Amino acid sequence: MKVDEPDLGGTYTYADYYAWRWEEMVELIRGKIVKMSPAPGSRHQRVVMNLSGLLWSSFRGHRCQVFTAPFDVRLPLKRSDTNDQQIVNVVQPDICVVCDPEKIDERGCLGAPDWIIEVLSQSTSRKDLRDKFDLYEEAGVREYWVVHPQEGTILVYVLDKSGKYVGSAKPFVRGDVVRSGSTGIALSLDEIFSE
Repeated sequence: MKVDEPDLGGTYTYADYYAWRWEEMVELIRGKIVKMSPAPGSRHQRVVMNLSGLLWSSFRGHRCQVFTAPFDVRLPLKRSDTNDQQIVNVVQPDICVVCDPEKIDERGCLGAPDWIIEVLSQSTSRKDLRDKFDLYEEAGVREYWVVHPQEGTILVYVLDKSGKYVGSAKPFVRGDVVRSGSTGIALSLDEIFSE
């Protein structure tokens, strides 16, 4: 099925999403179909692989698990809602860390991961910095990193007690070491952005 076949102005649920057989990658954000960008470039992929490798080795043998796209993360509007007909948010973050094994099933993750990392592409910047920021905050994703592969910077946001993201005063840059607020893992930006 091509994305132009369903009504792009329509509102859909995870049950619809799961039933479709797409020829291209899509996400559902607040029930709306959002086309994913074309295949990312080599710099984007290198950063994703560096990060996922560092995280995989850090979490190996621990409770937390690391997943990379494509991997469906279903974010219910209400955290207790698990009905496929009610879920209108299905995203495929570049990387997510899930520390609650009860959230993992054969279809992906049901509920908010502990940590999501999005690596920006030119075509995804607005979606990642606005739409997904708001969605992840609302869903209760404890930590959200936005990685700029071209600039070699990372923005870090952690949920505060009121459920709002609090960001670092300035971006982390090459030469810095950044520590995850949700897991305590420390990562070197030089390693993350290494060629």
